[in-house]
Amino acid sequence: MNATRISDRLTVAGQPDPAMFGQLAAEGYKVLLNARPDGEEPGQPGNKVEGQAAKDSGLDYVFVPVTGPGITEADVQAFQKTIRDAKGPVFAHCKSGMRALALYAIGEVLDGRMKRDEVEPFGRSHGFDLTGAVRWLDREAKRSPVIKGFFDPRTWSIQYVVTDPATKHCAIVDPVYDFDEKSGSTGTGNADAILNYIEAEGLTVEWILDTHPHADHFSAAHYLKQKTGAKTAIGSHVVDVQKLWQGIYNWPELRTDGSQWDRLFSAGDTFTVGSVKARVLFSPGHTLASISYVIGDAVFVHDTIFMPDSGTARADFPGGSAKVLWASIQEILSLPDETRVFTGHDYQPGGRNPKWESTVGEQKRLNPHLAGMDEKRFVALRDARDKTLPMPKLILHALQINTRGGRLPEPEANGRRYLKFPLDALEGAAW
Repeated sequence: MNATRISDRLTVAGQPDPAMFGQLAAEGYKVLLNARPDGEEPGQPGNKVEGQAAKDSGLDYVFVPVTGPGITEADVQAFQKTIRDAKGPVFAHCKSGMRALALYAIGEVLDGRMKRDEVEPFGRSHGFDLTGAVRWLDREAKRSPVIKGFFDPRTWSIQYVVTDPATKHCAIVDPVYDFDEKSGSTGTGNADAILNYIEAEGLTVEWILDTHPHADHFSAAHYLKQKTGAKTAIGSHVVDVQKLWQGIYNWPELRTDGSQWDRLFSAGDTFTVGSVKARVLFSPGHTLASISYVIGDAVFVHDTIFMPDSGTARADFPGGSAKVLWASIQEILSLPDETRVFTGHDYQPGGRNPKWESTVGEQKRLNPHLAGMDEKRFVALRDARDKTLPMPKLILHALQINTRGGRLPEPEANGRRYLKFPLDALEGAAW
């Protein structure tokens, strides 16, 4: 193992022997950060072994698995946060130390503490070639649109601000309105973080876009419309979801014409975010109304496809279909391989950092639900897995809000708002 001290806060290294973690703790290190994906080479200890060895040695453990070409801003953010929050020095490793140092250098540039032209000399001064980090920075600087993700750990959701750098106009995708099911409390912390970012960047909001009526969190679309005046939109088949849930809730007052949104998108519809062209794919299967937004070189797929290490969405909600989901996924995978794919949830398999960006090419090669798969096998896999899953804990809460574009129930005579629960309406009890 080669170890290189970068600062009082950071040392980067090649693969250490987990038997040495106790020695690292004795030397004063407080955090062991593993930047290697499992299975890179035979004999690699791997995430599970390193995590247990770190715990046994009294070290905090963080898993930020990356490949050089596959580094995303979420990985950089996770690396930065680890160093910022650590109660002492961080020992970060990959196979050689280069990826760990690249994550650090990219973060320094993005935060303005280092210039792009300083990256390669900085790497050479520590014995590393950081040309890959410079290529990453150059590639990201040319991206259009610019995409900022906001991860909500309570609902495992990612919300997005999608910006045209030429005009500073933006769209908000799948924003979250805070809800605590135990106390019944509501809040706007997630939505306000988005608004703070928009104000800090000097952006103008054109669109507030939902990909479908969510079953696991409330939509903040209505709240954000009140704050920004931007247009709200969702897929046109939301009317089918409204009619379905009108019956489940026995809710004759619910308008089922989609009039709660400013625009209902159908397959093939086009629009713009500033000067960036966008179009709509109809992507049912997870729900009746799911759509994907192709904006510039990016596609926002929410629950249709997860990160490559996490598979695909369930298809057992009312109106869902694994067969239909497979067809929707194939349309997404027909986009160019370099298309950026942004998912709506991340459940952090193996305890890794939250991630939300991949590419069409990576999904084809690495997603076990898609690589080498055909429709028959996919449907069998998806149906078998879905039978083991309980209903989302917020589905009966959320659909009352999200079939109305994020509007809370009207206050009753005592000034309080109330949700209505149908008993025994859905299968999938937790027991």
